[in-house]
Amino acid sequence: MLTLHSIVHPTDFSDASADALTHALRIAIAAKAELHILHVPTAPADEDWMSFPHVPEILMRWGFLNAGEPAAAIHSRLGIAIRKVELPQQSPIAGIQEFLDQHPADLIVLGIEGRHGAARWLHGPDAEKLARDARTPTLFVPIHRRNFVDHARGEMTLRRVLIPVDREPGPTAAIDTIMAFAHAIGGDAVEERLLHVGRNPPKVPRPGNPQQAIPVATRDGDVVETIVETATGWQADLIGMPTAGRDGFIDALRGSTTERVLRQAPCSVLAVPVQA
Repeated sequence: MLTLHSIVHPTDFSDASADALTHALRIAIAAKAELHILHVPTAPADEDWMSFPHVPEILMRWGFLNAGEPAAAIHSRLGIAIRKVELPQQSPIAGIQEFLDQHPADLIVLGIEGRHGAARWLHGPDAEKLARDARTPTLFVPIHRRNFVDHARGEMTLRRVLIPVDREPGPTAAIDTIMAFAHAIGGDAVEERLLHVGRNPPKVPRPGNPQQAIPVATRDGDVVETIVETATGWQADLIGMPTAGRDGFIDALRGSTTERVLRQAPCSVLAVPVQA
């Protein structure tokens, strides 16, 4: 199960990060979770990031704050804490890992840039350590795709979740986490669809009734193409991807099935390490 107390959103000021911020912020409001907006400068010339992002302006546009109210009103009005954290200049991977070591998070929210995958600044020599250590569910928000938070109004429309499953990694715990997230954001009416690409799907016990299996749709074809086509045709709002666990969210950035889905997905992707 997934209980959201702390959310981390690393930002590089890109348009993709701006889209991810709206999701991180809106999820934090819905879950009453603490939000850390994290920036790791890679050069001394990085802009004065304390003027970005403009969280109060976003909240005013969404109707959660009144015009002219100070940022201090966010906690009293919404019951959440939002903290901007700027770490010393270093590689982004090392900075994120250091922060997560000291402040464990329940969810990471990252922007991705179309076919380039996740932000290029996340690739670097320290990625191996983060791959080993960070096993946090991660929401990848693609720029200019069908996402479930409206940037202008802050409305959330999470209704359909596609979950590709296989025998390895065992998907049951990850499915529970994915659906707990979906129900926390979209309510009880969220519809799930399990998909196995192949002819021998795993048996997935239904929560609360392990003697009964959740139906798993099967399709033949290329794994990534079939996942993307199914998500597109069904108009999924979220693809939930169980991952192997050993590689944390970096598994979704480097050559895995999840990374390949990310490059083509029509909607946001929630990667959940099985061991998380």
